[in-house]
Amino acid sequence: MTDNALTLFQLCDSQFPTGSFSHSFGMETYIQNDIVVDPETFSDWLKVYLHEQLVYADGLAAKIVYAALDEEDFDRVWEMDRLLTVQNLARESRDGTQRMGKRMLDAVDSIYDIPIISLYMERLRNKESFGHPAIVFTMLGHHLGVDRKTTVVYYLYSTIVALVQNAVRAIPIGQTAGQKVIHQFQGELKEAGDEIMKLDDYEFGVVSPGLEVSQMQHEHVGIRIFSS
Repeated sequence: MTDNALTLFQLCDSQFPTGSFSHSFGMETYIQNDIVVDPETFSDWLKVYLHEQLVYADGLAAKIVYAALDEEDFDRVWEMDRLLTVQNLARESRDGTQRMGKRMLDAVDSIYDIPIISLYMERLRNKESFGHPAIVFTMLGHHLGVDRKTTVVYYLYSTIVALVQNAVRAIPIGQTAGQKVIHQFQGELKEAGDEIMKLDDYEFGVVSPGLEVSQMQHEHVGIRIFSS
Protein backbone atom coordinates (compact mmCIF):
# COMPACT_ATOMS: atom_id res chain seq x y z
CA MET A 1 0.00 0.00 0.00
CA THR A 2 1.44 3.40 -0.99
CA ASP A 3 1.70 6.32 1.41
CA ASN A 4 -1.06 8.17 -0.44
CA ALA A 5 -3.32 5.12 -0.27
CA LEU A 6 -2.73 5.02 3.47
CA THR A 7 -3.65 8.70 3.63
CA LEU A 8 -6.92 8.02 1.81
CA PHE A 9 -7.57 5.08 4.12
CA GLN A 10 -7.99 7.59 6.96
CA LEU A 11 -11.45 8.32 5.58
CA CYS A 12 -12.35 4.64 5.98
CA ASP A 13 -12.24 4.91 9.77
CA SER A 14 -15.77 4.65 11.15
CA GLN A 15 -14.75 7.41 13.59
CA PHE A 16 -14.08 9.88 10.76
CA PRO A 17 -16.58 12.69 11.44
CA THR A 18 -19.21 12.16 8.74
CA GLY A 19 -22.14 11.23 10.98
CA SER A 20 -22.40 7.74 9.48
CA PHE A 21 -23.14 6.35 12.96
CA SER A 22 -26.60 7.94 12.71
CA HIS A 23 -27.72 6.15 9.56
CA SER A 24 -28.70 2.55 8.83
CA PHE A 25 -30.01 3.16 5.27
CA GLY A 26 -32.94 0.82 5.77
CA MET A 27 -31.21 -1.84 7.87
CA GLU A 28 -33.16 -0.82 10.96
CA THR A 29 -36.44 -1.51 9.14
CA TYR A 30 -35.29 -5.10 8.60
CA ILE A 31 -34.33 -5.32 12.28
CA GLN A 32 -37.76 -4.06 13.36
CA ASN A 33 -39.38 -6.65 11.07
CA ASP A 34 -37.30 -9.48 12.62
CA ILE A 35 -35.57 -10.22 9.31
CA VAL A 36 -32.09 -9.09 10.38
CA VAL A 37 -31.57 -10.64 13.81
CA ASP A 38 -28.01 -12.03 14.03
CA PRO A 39 -24.60 -11.95 12.26
CA GLU A 40 -25.75 -14.37 9.57
CA THR A 41 -28.92 -12.51 8.58
CA PHE A 42 -27.06 -9.20 8.80
CA SER A 43 -24.39 -10.53 6.43
CA ASP A 44 -27.13 -11.59 4.01
CA TRP A 45 -28.63 -8.08 4.10
CA LEU A 46 -25.21 -6.44 3.75
CA LYS A 47 -24.38 -8.50 0.65
CA VAL A 48 -27.58 -7.33 -1.02
CA TYR A 49 -26.92 -3.73 0.01
CA LEU A 50 -23.37 -3.89 -1.36
CA HIS A 51 -24.06 -5.66 -4.64
CA GLU A 52 -27.53 -4.31 -5.45
CA GLN A 53 -27.32 -0.70 -4.24
CA LEU A 54 -23.78 0.46 -3.51
CA VAL A 55 -22.33 -1.02 -6.70
CA TYR A 56 -24.88 0.64 -8.98
CA ALA A 57 -25.16 3.95 -7.12
CA ASP A 58 -22.24 5.22 -5.02
CA GLY A 59 -19.66 2.82 -6.44
CA LEU A 60 -20.41 3.43 -10.11
CA ALA A 61 -20.72 7.16 -9.43
CA ALA A 62 -17.24 7.16 -7.87
CA LYS A 63 -15.85 5.46 -10.98
CA ILE A 64 -17.55 8.01 -13.27
CA VAL A 65 -16.44 10.98 -11.16
CA TYR A 66 -12.82 9.75 -11.10
CA ALA A 67 -12.80 9.58 -14.93
CA ALA A 68 -14.41 13.03 -15.14
CA LEU A 69 -11.71 14.46 -12.88
CA ASP A 70 -9.05 12.91 -15.12
CA GLU A 71 -10.60 14.77 -18.05
CA GLU A 72 -11.29 17.93 -16.02
CA ASP A 73 -14.93 17.53 -16.99
CA PHE A 74 -16.33 19.21 -13.89
CA ASP A 75 -19.81 19.55 -15.33
CA ARG A 76 -19.95 15.74 -15.32
CA VAL A 77 -18.95 15.75 -11.63
CA TRP A 78 -21.76 18.16 -10.74
CA GLU A 79 -24.17 16.08 -12.84
CA MET A 80 -23.30 12.97 -10.82
CA ASP A 81 -23.82 14.93 -7.60
CA ARG A 82 -27.34 15.73 -8.81
CA LEU A 83 -28.08 12.21 -10.05
CA LEU A 84 -26.91 10.60 -6.82
CA THR A 85 -29.34 12.83 -4.94
CA VAL A 86 -32.44 12.67 -7.12
CA GLN A 87 -32.26 8.90 -7.70
CA ASN A 88 -32.34 8.36 -3.92
CA LEU A 89 -36.12 8.18 -3.50
CA ALA A 90 -36.24 7.68 0.28
CA ARG A 91 -36.34 11.11 1.91
CA GLU A 92 -34.45 10.15 5.07
CA SER A 93 -31.69 8.38 3.17
CA ARG A 94 -31.42 11.26 0.71
CA ASP A 95 -31.21 13.89 3.45
CA GLY A 96 -28.84 11.76 5.52
CA THR A 97 -26.49 11.27 2.60
CA GLN A 98 -26.41 15.02 1.98
CA ARG A 99 -25.53 15.69 5.62
CA MET A 100 -22.79 13.07 5.51
CA GLY A 101 -21.43 14.57 2.30
CA LYS A 102 -21.29 18.04 3.79
CA ARG A 103 -19.60 16.82 6.97
CA MET A 104 -17.02 14.85 5.01
CA LEU A 105 -16.43 17.87 2.80
CA ASP A 106 -15.91 20.11 5.85
CA ALA A 107 -13.50 17.62 7.43
CA VAL A 108 -11.47 17.05 4.25
CA ASP A 109 -11.28 20.79 3.57
CA SER A 110 -9.95 21.40 7.08
CA ILE A 111 -7.12 18.89 6.50
CA TYR A 112 -6.20 19.41 2.82
CA ASP A 113 -5.87 22.35 0.48
CA ILE A 114 -7.52 21.01 -2.69
CA PRO A 115 -9.03 23.43 -5.23
CA ILE A 116 -11.80 21.08 -6.39
CA ILE A 117 -12.84 20.47 -2.77
CA SER A 118 -13.00 24.24 -2.17
CA LEU A 119 -15.08 24.64 -5.33
CA TYR A 120 -17.44 21.87 -4.22
CA MET A 121 -17.91 23.61 -0.86
CA GLU A 122 -18.64 26.90 -2.63
CA ARG A 123 -21.25 25.18 -4.78
CA LEU A 124 -22.93 23.77 -1.67
CA ARG A 125 -22.98 27.21 -0.05
CA ASN A 126 -24.55 28.64 -3.20
CA LYS A 127 -27.03 25.72 -3.35
CA GLU A 128 -25.69 24.72 -6.76
CA SER A 129 -24.82 21.19 -5.59
CA PHE A 130 -26.15 18.82 -2.95
CA GLY A 131 -23.05 17.10 -1.49
CA HIS A 132 -22.33 13.38 -1.44
CA PRO A 133 -19.62 11.41 0.43
CA ALA A 134 -18.80 9.24 -2.61
CA ILE A 135 -17.86 12.35 -4.57
CA VAL A 136 -15.80 13.88 -1.77
CA PHE A 137 -13.98 10.58 -1.22
CA THR A 138 -13.26 10.27 -4.95
CA MET A 139 -11.99 13.84 -5.17
CA LEU A 140 -9.48 13.14 -2.41
CA GLY A 141 -8.41 9.81 -3.91
CA HIS A 142 -7.87 11.46 -7.28
CA HIS A 143 -5.95 14.35 -5.74
CA LEU A 144 -3.68 11.92 -3.88
CA GLY A 145 -3.03 9.94 -7.05
CA VAL A 146 -4.59 6.75 -5.72
CA ASP A 147 -5.73 4.65 -8.68
CA ARG A 148 -9.42 4.59 -9.61
CA LYS A 149 -10.26 1.03 -8.57
CA THR A 150 -8.51 1.35 -5.20
CA THR A 151 -10.37 4.59 -4.54
CA VAL A 152 -13.69 2.95 -5.36
CA VAL A 153 -13.03 -0.15 -3.23
CA TYR A 154 -11.85 1.96 -0.29
CA TYR A 155 -15.08 3.93 -0.46
CA LEU A 156 -17.13 0.73 -0.46
CA TYR A 157 -15.08 -0.52 2.49
CA SER A 158 -15.70 2.68 4.45
CA THR A 159 -19.45 2.27 3.96
CA ILE A 160 -19.41 -1.41 4.96
CA VAL A 161 -17.40 -0.70 8.11
CA ALA A 162 -19.81 2.04 9.16
CA LEU A 163 -22.82 -0.25 8.67
CA VAL A 164 -21.16 -3.07 10.60
CA GLN A 165 -20.52 -0.74 13.53
CA ASN A 166 -24.17 0.30 13.43
CA ALA A 167 -25.25 -3.33 13.38
CA VAL A 168 -23.08 -3.99 16.44
CA ARG A 169 -25.19 -1.45 18.32
CA ALA A 170 -28.59 -2.07 16.79
CA ILE A 171 -29.08 -5.84 16.51
CA PRO A 172 -26.79 -6.16 18.59
CA ILE A 173 -24.15 -8.61 17.31
CA GLY A 174 -21.09 -7.80 19.41
CA GLN A 175 -17.75 -6.31 18.41
CA THR A 176 -16.04 -9.65 17.67
CA ALA A 177 -18.87 -10.78 15.42
CA GLY A 178 -18.70 -7.44 13.67
CA GLN A 179 -14.99 -7.84 12.97
CA LYS A 180 -15.65 -11.32 11.59
CA VAL A 181 -18.20 -9.85 9.17
CA ILE A 182 -15.69 -7.23 7.99
CA HIS A 183 -13.08 -9.95 7.49
CA GLN A 184 -15.52 -12.12 5.56
CA PHE A 185 -16.44 -9.20 3.30
CA GLN A 186 -12.94 -8.71 1.89
CA GLY A 187 -13.75 -11.04 -0.98
CA GLU A 188 -17.17 -9.41 -1.48
CA LEU A 189 -15.51 -5.99 -1.74
CA LYS A 190 -13.03 -7.23 -4.33
CA GLU A 191 -15.86 -8.77 -6.32
CA ALA A 192 -17.87 -5.54 -6.09
CA GLY A 193 -14.87 -3.50 -7.24
CA ASP A 194 -14.33 -5.79 -10.22
CA GLU A 195 -18.01 -5.53 -11.14
CA ILE A 196 -17.99 -1.72 -11.00
CA MET A 197 -15.00 -1.54 -13.33
CA LYS A 198 -17.01 -3.50 -15.92
CA LEU A 199 -20.20 -1.43 -15.70
CA ASP A 200 -21.23 1.12 -18.31
CA ASP A 201 -22.28 4.59 -17.23
CA TYR A 202 -25.90 3.98 -18.32
CA GLU A 203 -26.24 1.26 -15.67
CA PHE A 204 -26.10 3.86 -12.90
CA GLY A 205 -29.11 3.84 -10.58
CA VAL A 206 -30.18 0.19 -10.87
CA VAL A 207 -31.10 -0.69 -7.28
CA SER A 208 -33.10 -3.30 -5.35
CA PRO A 209 -36.76 -2.28 -4.85
CA GLY A 210 -36.78 -4.06 -1.48
CA LEU A 211 -33.98 -1.88 -0.17
CA GLU A 212 -35.65 1.28 -1.43
CA VAL A 213 -38.97 0.34 0.17
CA SER A 214 -37.28 -0.43 3.51
CA GLN A 215 -35.58 2.97 3.40
CA MET A 216 -38.91 4.68 2.73
CA GLN A 217 -40.60 2.73 5.54
CA HIS A 218 -37.94 3.62 8.09
CA GLU A 219 -39.51 6.93 9.10
CA HIS A 220 -42.60 4.99 10.21
CA VAL A 221 -40.96 2.30 12.38
CA GLY A 222 -42.08 2.35 16.01
CA ILE A 223 -38.79 2.57 17.88
CA ARG A 224 -35.56 3.55 16.22
CA ILE A 225 -32.03 4.70 17.00
CA PHE A 226 -31.02 5.81 13.49
CA SER A 227 -32.03 8.79 11.36
CA SER A 228 -32.42 6.71 8.20
